[in-house]
Amino acid sequence: MGQRTKKKVKYKALIKAKEKSKGTASLTTITHCFGLKRDAYYKYRSRADNRLRLEQQIIDIVRKRRRSLPREGVRKLIKSLDVDFSKDNIKVGRDTLFNVLRKHQMLTLRKKTSARTTNSYHRFYKYGNIIKDLEITRANQVWVSDITYIRTVKGFCYLALITDMHSRKIVGHDLSDSLELTGCVRALHKAIYQAKDIEQLIHHSDRGIQYCSNVYTQILKRKKIDISMTEENHCYENAMAERVNGILKDEFYLDQTFDSVAHAKRAAKSAIKLYNEIRLHLSLNYRTPNMVYKLTA
Repeated sequence: MGQRTKKKVKYKALIKAKEKSKGTASLTTITHCFGLKRDAYYKYRSRADNRLRLEQQIIDIVRKRRRSLPREGVRKLIKSLDVDFSKDNIKVGRDTLFNVLRKHQMLTLRKKTSARTTNSYHRFYKYGNIIKDLEITRANQVWVSDITYIRTVKGFCYLALITDMHSRKIVGHDLSDSLELTGCVRALHKAIYQAKDIEQLIHHSDRGIQYCSNVYTQILKRKKIDISMTEENHCYENAMAERVNGILKDEFYLDQTFDSVAHAKRAAKSAIKLYNEIRLHLSLNYRTPNMVYKLTA
């Protein structure tokens, strides 16, 4: 143990001894027992009190931020809170923030869950993967699609998502109580409706029956949207869509069990709004999907 650490331990023990003495022994007597001076004790006590005040300020600011993003990680948290910290003249590094959150049991924990939503054993035509080596440079160049399950007390409902690959923005979504085609079609119509320009757009998905169906592919062909699908390792070839599913569940509590489909719909709508408008992305240089989408769409 280093000299500095030994001193720190000694001061901590001194403070505890002073609190336990409750006036039965003078500070001079107690500091003498520890081989320390009175003024050194006051300096250490002042620094300790300042640290506690700083910790409380950090906790208050983080709690306020987490009302909207309850499971935001430390790296993004430190970036998104730069303005709040500087406003209060607080200088906080990533390690300090991590230690404070760990001390107060405020670090986020991720849950791993899975359920099968893809049925690729069907009679419909399966398209090839045409985005494998494609450089993504703008919004509305590639949309990735996927379905994820949401739990309710009466069983599963299913969230169909369409995400712009360049900006990471969720451009279309729909939640329904079955894995039938209609939810995916509604999500696709929403995505097309909100887009200003879909010229040379590619739609990429897994080989699920919903995306291979004649109804779905005919909509894409009518809109002159090229079709791309996963081939061998479907989870790796549609990794971004899988990642978005995970973010919505891990960071926005869509992994909980909802009272009803209506409750799940409200929660999904709110989560997607926060994801698009507030959540900072490391891959987007700490910008939101909406910011990047508006710049290049």
